[in-house]
Amino acid sequence: MSRVVVVGAGLSGLSAALHLAGAGHRVTVLEREDVPGGRNGIIERDGFRFDSGPVVFTMLNLLEEAFAAVGRSARDYVTMRLLDPAYHAFFSDGSRLLVRPGHEPMRAEILRECGAKDAAAFDRFVAWLRRLYDVEVPHFIDVNFDSPLDLLRAPRAALDLVRLGGFGRLGPTVSRFFDDDRLHRAFSFQAMYAGMAPAHALALYAVITYMDSIEGVWFPEGGMHAVPRAMAAAAVDAGVDISYGADVARVLRGADGAVTGVRLADGGSVPAEAVVVTADLPVAYETLLPDLRAPRLARKGRFSPSALVWHLGVKGDLPPRSGHHNIHFGDAWDDAFDDLLKRGVPMADPSRYVAAPTVHAPDAAPAGHHTLYVLEPVPNLQVGRLDWDREGPRLRERMRAFLEAAGYPTDVVTEELVTPADWAAQGMAAGSPFALSHAFSQTGPFRPKNVDRRAKGLIFAGSGTTPGVGIPMVLISGKLAARRVEELR
Repeated sequence: MSRVVVVGAGLSGLSAALHLAGAGHRVTVLEREDVPGGRNGIIERDGFRFDSGPVVFTMLNLLEEAFAAVGRSARDYVTMRLLDPAYHAFFSDGSRLLVRPGHEPMRAEILRECGAKDAAAFDRFVAWLRRLYDVEVPHFIDVNFDSPLDLLRAPRAALDLVRLGGFGRLGPTVSRFFDDDRLHRAFSFQAMYAGMAPAHALALYAVITYMDSIEGVWFPEGGMHAVPRAMAAAAVDAGVDISYGADVARVLRGADGAVTGVRLADGGSVPAEAVVVTADLPVAYETLLPDLRAPRLARKGRFSPSALVWHLGVKGDLPPRSGHHNIHFGDAWDDAFDDLLKRGVPMADPSRYVAAPTVHAPDAAPAGHHTLYVLEPVPNLQVGRLDWDREGPRLRERMRAFLEAAGYPTDVVTEELVTPADWAAQGMAAGSPFALSHAFSQTGPFRPKNVDRRAKGLIFAGSGTTPGVGIPMVLISGKLAARRVEELR
């Protein structure tokens, strides 16, 4: 048994804490806020409740795995509902496609909307996605890498990935399956989660499409913040000590370089043989480890696009054809990504995501009202050189016009606009909540490692390290961090 400090009670930190407690370690979680969640936070204002971070939950089995580490079940702490449809996809020609969980329901939707040829193609597409998932997860995602040579540990899996076309491009690969352009977009937009345009993202990132479009999207009773609350409750029941309002100022190291604990902003300290840091990696080195030079990718890597997020508490009814998760695709596609990733300007013809959580959480707003979460991808601070004090309000008005045209209520009672500058102020490098992009040179064994050998006992978790971005990935990152602690024994 060793003493382990986890810095941050976000999803990766709580996942690490549960896996560490299950392995018999004495775990202390230090969280600077007054509630758990980290980026998966909550905003309460004027009778409305907003989820401030991720709003799409997939791969429920990974959450169950974290609870099972301490002999518990997520079902005992939070109620999860499978959403059907997972998404309502709207297109510029006025049509709508429902993205439904499971093979047969989605096949029926494609048959109805796109025809028999694309429905048959969907059978082949799902078979391909499942093979891709079965190869990737155990060999390239749920695994710690020490160097690129570790890829040789599973040569057959690597060969399978090549045979499956995993190193091709996602957009063209999806296009070869389907004739209907709407399906190209519905099954490739997930590349944005990896910080890439579908035309340029590796086809292996179709594993994200499998996670949400095939395995399904879930919503916790009480809103997304119910997940970290549940994880924190299970951790405490398992003997983890969680301290809120505990702002960590620095990771402490001894004369031999090994970590000895952390110093708090109030001057106190907490001893430990291992420290798991969940802050965004570049920011973690800059603020908590100023005597260690950050890895090259943390200093010079390419970051994912950012997002302009508008939280709205509105009076009125939702459009009749809308649902909980709504994707409104613009007419432009490749050129819109060029705006975002190359030219560093807002998309001239953006695709937008609108969540209406009150469809399944009516208590998040007063009667006759709804909460809306409107997201538009925008350049990060590394690519764009925009004055967000001016650009934010301009794009907010453009969003308002879009919402009104799409039939959403725009009688605003309360609101909060979050820009890349705000993300940066919250400690997210390059003003992006999606961390380093998943270009090939920043993926798998090439991504910043979750351990720093210069400081024994120093371990990382979260989206900036392996395996990457998204709720499933950060839950896995916590488990991988716990494995690193086990290696210290």
